[in-house]
Amino acid sequence: MKKALLQVKISQAFENLLVHANDDLKTALRAWKSWLSDERNASPLTVYNYIQDLKAFSGFLIHHLADNTLSLESLTQLTARDFRSFLAYRQHSDRKISGLSNARTLSVLRNFYRFLERRYQLKNNGLWSISSPRLAAPLPRPLEENDAMALTNLEALPGQNSWIHARNIALFTLLYGCGLRLNEALSLNIGDVTGQTHLLVKGKGNKERIVPILAVVHERLSVYKQLCPYDLHSPNQPIFKGALGERLHPAVAQRELRKLRPSLGLPDSATPHSLRHSFATHLLSRGGDLRTIQELLGHASLISTQRYTKVEIQALEKSYQSAHPRAKQQ
Repeated sequence: MKKALLQVKISQAFENLLVHANDDLKTALRAWKSWLSDERNASPLTVYNYIQDLKAFSGFLIHHLADNTLSLESLTQLTARDFRSFLAYRQHSDRKISGLSNARTLSVLRNFYRFLERRYQLKNNGLWSISSPRLAAPLPRPLEENDAMALTNLEALPGQNSWIHARNIALFTLLYGCGLRLNEALSLNIGDVTGQTHLLVKGKGNKERIVPILAVVHERLSVYKQLCPYDLHSPNQPIFKGALGERLHPAVAQRELRKLRPSLGLPDSATPHSLRHSFATHLLSRGGDLRTIQELLGHASLISTQRYTKVEIQALEKSYQSAHPRAKQQ
């Protein structure tokens, strides 16, 4: 979703959220939205999703409480039963909201009520007595090592624009070689490259980290820079350019990788983000330290990084089942 369109959608959704709020609640909602964007550095998409979840909650309360106007007082008087009714309504409505979506919505409500408590000293104990749905987190889906190598070593096809191909391979090699998120890579400017050895990466919540550059990544970037017809020397210029010289859009990078899947025999799970998963999984399989991988990935919690150990165990089990002489015997 393009930024301008997303901002319009945010404004429209927020205005709809305010429709059934009294003046005090409107003031609190505006303060919460500003805090979310400016102090928490939440992305526009996150802000939009949070507003949508609060809007769904507000719409439910109008009917549940039989009151066309909501206030701070009515929100603080809600009981655990009210919140459970909302989650149950969503799960059993025609839309059949998933447990994962309900878990996110519950997280959004807690975020909003935590803000009300800190800013306005308004507390609701009912919300905190509800446990989040227990969900099995999906395991990362990395590429096989030979598939990742084939992708990053791919030669340009006849008739293919040479600088576009060089850009794509440089980007995919960077994602696999440094473990960056796609948005992190596309946000890089020329000035974020320190010599030939390190990158200054701005991750989630604008947290910065230093990531080492492999020689092959630097080599691919150098080839791309030589072929690119646009300015790649000014420090504030984006490294990865679109066809018209603008900063490359994530959707374009995703489409370029999709186009390469058939020729390389890659699975549908082969995406720019799967290269980040591949980076972590392949490092771990070759003896990489979990804490070091956590720092390279920019994970705030080691729990997020530990998911890759499960992928590695799963791979070991698969290898065992296919190779051990007794594995297929009853």
